Amino acid sequence: MNTQPVDFSASHAATALKNLRVSNPLVHCLTNDVVQSFTANVLLAIGASPAMVVDPTEAAQFAAIADALLVNVGTLTQPHADAMLAAVQAANQAGKPWVLDPVAVGGLTLRTEFSLTLIQLTPAAIRGNASEIRALSGMSSTGRGVDSGDDSLSALPAARKLALQTGAIVAVTGEMDYVTDGERCLAVRGGDVLMTRVVGTGCALSAVVAAFVALPGDRQENVAAACRVMSCAGELACQQARGPGSFIPAFLDNLYLLDGEALQ
Repeated sequence: MNTQPVDFSASHAATALKNLRVSNPLVHCLTNDVVQSFTANVLLAIGASPAMVVDPTEAAQFAAIADALLVNVGTLTQPHADAMLAAVQAANQAGKPWVLDPVAVGGLTLRTEFSLTLIQLTPAAIRGNASEIRALSGMSSTGRGVDSGDDSLSALPAARKLALQTGAIVAVTGEMDYVTDGERCLAVRGGDVLMTRVVGTGCALSAVVAAFVALPGDRQENVAAACRVMSCAGELACQQARGPGSFIPAFLDNLYLLDGEALQ
């Protein structure tokens, strides 16, 4: 097993983004209430199509229609959990990939127990910060809500363990993103601290991961491409923005305009 992370190739990100814009995947987002609009705009900007169908019966029906499903437990309630579980089961029956974002897992009982149930249902990918990935794998963590108290590199062993346990591609994101299948690990550079000063960039990244796992080809490379697309657009936006208020429109513009040259 190659234990050393390998830098992810920008050319792979460019190819994956081009494929996504051609295929225009429909992403069913069961995400938290705080970020729905921003998540939808991010998906539209990269060339995907978002949908938020939250009733348990409809969520299950729509999960079979969509190209991919996102389950984000950020504002989890029991009705949300019912819809998410129904949608995951329907997606699995239809052979559609789904992604878990285990927001703030570890510190709160409902979301932790629910996420531990979900990871037994064959997610295609899991995307979280270092504290969330450590907690989900059973390791100690120092997270505070959505804020990670751990470094992404420190969570890499937990990410590998979680990937081997679930069969999912696991992306642990932070100053450096690491994407692993349990054996191979890709390191994705980029981003800016300003991205942590607005609500929803991490949650939107998980939706972008869902869009990219709908693509054919190497799933690990596709998840890494999602991370690079977001970090690159964030870097470019931070060069133009004066602060959080001007960052969001600059970020959406750069996602929309992103091309292979910029990703290089």
